[in-house]
Amino acid sequence: MADEMTAEELLATMHIGELAERSRLSLRTIRHYDEVGLLKPSGRTEGGFRLYTEGDFRRLLLIRRMKPLGFSLEAMADLLRIIDALDAADGGPATAELREELDAFVVDAAERRAKLEEQLAMADEFIDLLRAQ
Repeated sequence: MADEMTAEELLATMHIGELAERSRLSLRTIRHYDEVGLLKPSGRTEGGFRLYTEGDFRRLLLIRRMKPLGFSLEAMADLLRIIDALDAADGGPATAELREELDAFVVDAAERRAKLEEQLAMADEFIDLLRAQ
């Protein structure tokens, strides 16, 4: 198995099928996220099969939650870069800049959510109008 993973990490890994089942995403989608660099497996078996950790699963859930809000793959990659950099940051001036970038994503996500909420209210209104006919 992969050299860079600890024995504990190897015991806690899952293959792509389990990751797909847990995340409710297709194998094709997960492979696509790998191809575009959003979700790289943490390791591989000697046979070359992808191995994912709980951290990979949490990363995939974050990606999955961005999709309904209409974030592009590039925006997803930017956010993941920021999160990875914050995880590795030592609290210096770069951390404040990263926090500002993250805050901008929070504002953007809140605006997108509000727009979806508006659309949902219009859909409810439309359904009520149809039922009143």
